[in-house]
Amino acid sequence: MTTRSKANGLVKRRCNKVQIRVGVITISDRANAGEYEDLGGPAVKEAAQKNSWQVISEAIVPDDAERIQDAIRSLSERGCGLILTTGGTGVGPRDVTPEAIRAIMRVEIPGFGEVMRAESMKITPNSILSRGLAAIVDLSLVIALPGKPSGAVECLGFISGAIPHAVALAQRKPTAC
Repeated sequence: MTTRSKANGLVKRRCNKVQIRVGVITISDRANAGEYEDLGGPAVKEAAQKNSWQVISEAIVPDDAERIQDAIRSLSERGCGLILTTGGTGVGPRDVTPEAIRAIMRVEIPGFGEVMRAESMKITPNSILSRGLAAIVDLSLVIALPGKPSGAVECLGFISGAIPHAVALAQRKPTAC
């Protein structure tokens, strides 16, 4: 559907309202071992719900490529069109989230990571160290967010406008966006 704004005459296209089913994966050795409370996953879940997305599954896995891949594939098989990971995107020796995703993706979508880093640079210079990304895995859009809860929520906010269209494309659904 298209609409014309009376104020400026611009045509704006409205996307069909699609219910997005979400899986949230916290990637952390310490949270997985119960050494500290997971704060990133709940923060991302709350942000997803504020976007009116339906969070249907949550998981905590260690910083292990195979476990990350298994969790992503499991959530995709359960019908999550959007899988949000938090953690493992830094440059530490155990930060393997980008590599795990790239090993099973069909295609990477560089713009998501570029926007997350560019907008985060306005907040902290350390964001240049983040290796957040987005990719299509099976029929799901997978977005790797930072592990710090505030950074994960901020990054999700920077890219949320493009997510419905990307999820529709990942699921091979027609979209007019």
